Amino acid sequence: MTVVELTGSSLTARLSTRGGIVLGLWWERSGTRLSLLREAQSDDADALSSACYPLVPFGNRVKGNRFTFRGGDYVLEPNTDWDPHYLHGEGWQSEWAVLSQSGSEAEFGFSHEGGGTPYAYDARQRFAIHDDRFDMSLQVTNLGPEALPFGLGWHPYFPLTPATTLKAPARQFWTEVEGWLPGEAADIPDDLDFAMARGLPHRWVNNGFEGWNGVAEIAWPEHNARLRLTADRRLKQYFIFISDAGFDPGFQRDYFCFEPMSHLANGHNLPDLGDLTVLEPGEAMMVSLQLRPETIA
Repeated sequence: MTVVELTGSSLTARLSTRGGIVLGLWWERSGTRLSLLREAQSDDADALSSACYPLVPFGNRVKGNRFTFRGGDYVLEPNTDWDPHYLHGEGWQSEWAVLSQSGSEAEFGFSHEGGGTPYAYDARQRFAIHDDRFDMSLQVTNLGPEALPFGLGWHPYFPLTPATTLKAPARQFWTEVEGWLPGEAADIPDDLDFAMARGLPHRWVNNGFEGWNGVAEIAWPEHNARLRLTADRRLKQYFIFISDAGFDPGFQRDYFCFEPMSHLANGHNLPDLGDLTVLEPGEAMMVSLQLRPETIA
């Protein structure tokens, strides 16, 4: 495991090759330091204790751990001991290598083949601080012998305070059914309609949203600060997760997840693949995300 620190004029980021994760992102302003992502408690944190981790070769779950594609039947094996599903790919559980590094930029990479999945691929993740902006990009290349549907995204954890608001317009959301799986597309409930800035509900939330325009704002009014997220055109969906004491007995309602994704959960079993991208052998896809803090006037 290697820890890399990036610095810029007002931003500092710490990264770890364990899971290709972000350990923290901080904004120095007027002599104060504000955490823009949930801060990992130690440098040896795993992905689930991190500030952000990558989703590759796709995110979330596949119903029944199986899918059919171009006449072939594919099976996935669970990759945790607490979820019956293959979850979020391998990036978050793998050791990445530092491919390049400078004071404000770094590139990580890892390759995967086998291990309970039909996917063989190379992944590259780039991080950079440009002035007052933190940039991330994630690329995957199909190294397998056949075409398969791929997807990318990130799983960031954001600080949740009593005054936190989220703005992220979407067209519709997906219900949740047993097994933490998506159910069906439906109208967005009032307390999850983030077309305008609003607070996060005081309940369990584990839902995907589609028809996102790629721009979101998270505000912390008590700190006179907000974070503007700008995603590229491939990231047309997002997922919101708010835990509860039933799932995590230690949950203190101090974070929530807003996960930009290129595809819908269980897209492998949707008629249009839920915006998953079919990559032929040797083909690649890439997504990018920018995080820029701002002072609330």
